[in-house]
Amino acid sequence: MLITQGGDLYSRFTPYKSAMLYFFYGTDKDTAREKANALITSLRKKKPDAELFRIEPENWNEARLEELISSQGLFNHSYIVQIVSLFELPEAKEVFIDKLGEIGESANIFIAQEEKVDKKTLVAITEVAEKVQMFESKTGKKPEFNIFSLTDAFGRRDKKNLWVLFQKAVANGAVPEEIHGILFWQLKSMLLASNAKTASEAGIAPFVFTKAKSFLKNYSEKELKKLSSTFVSLYHDAHRGIHDFEVALERLILTL
Repeated sequence: MLITQGGDLYSRFTPYKSAMLYFFYGTDKDTAREKANALITSLRKKKPDAELFRIEPENWNEARLEELISSQGLFNHSYIVQIVSLFELPEAKEVFIDKLGEIGESANIFIAQEEKVDKKTLVAITEVAEKVQMFESKTGKKPEFNIFSLTDAFGRRDKKNLWVLFQKAVANGAVPEEIHGILFWQLKSMLLASNAKTASEAGIAPFVFTKAKSFLKNYSEKELKKLSSTFVSLYHDAHRGIHDFEVALERLILTL
């Protein structure tokens, strides 16, 4: 389950078991669409009997999404479900996030393409998806800071780079709760991977599992458990007013 601070819709989905969601997003909509379509073409060659369905704002229907999550075609052939720009409808986005666990466990394949995705939603999707890929336009405004870059530096135990990225995250408007959440998510992924042989056994997505496994050489299990307790205490102490959250988080980074 995704690590969150509070019980909102982002924490209600069940752990990853058999991810069948591919998620493409970013301002370069043309490239994202090409990648999504190429994947669909490839899948249809492998599964020529699979039916293709498309969900977009114009034909959005919650009941239809639920049906495509749970049902299969004749003779148990999987469906391929293409989802395009659904986040333009706030109510559709909420339903999609709420059903991420069911989508991840579905026998059918979901390929979603969106333009703008907030960080909290992206973390939730990353927990479940087989693949998440961003496509940013080369022109126009400066690309948004990628807060996920902190997780790699944390996993590598690259204290210096993590501190630099922490400063950039703060400068780009990231709040301490957000930074704490993304680092704690990586920490928990590493703990889960340390006691599992496969992604399914760990309950996390394959690419998250592979990365987490590669980071384990940088921490002992004892260190990871101690860090987990420290992260929990840091969060609660900050909200009790015992210390400044941002300052305490920076100090923790510098002790790695």
